[in-house]
Amino acid sequence: MHIHINDEEREFPDGSTVADLLAALGTPRQGVAVALDGEVVRRANWAEVVVPDGARLEILTAVQGG
Repeated sequence: MHIHINDEEREFPDGSTVADLLAALGTPRQGVAVALDGEVVRRANWAEVVVPDGARLEILTAVQGG
């Protein structure tokens, strides 16, 4: 399936969950927020939410500083 992650098109296996995609990208679980098609996905649901083909996923990381 093809999805857009932070405006970059990527290909992943069909049926991938948010957790699967984050693991494949090597994204740490702490300090990260995820939005799927504009809706925030709660961390507790990452392993359950299947990302559909053509979806837009935004991965935001917390940055310390001022």
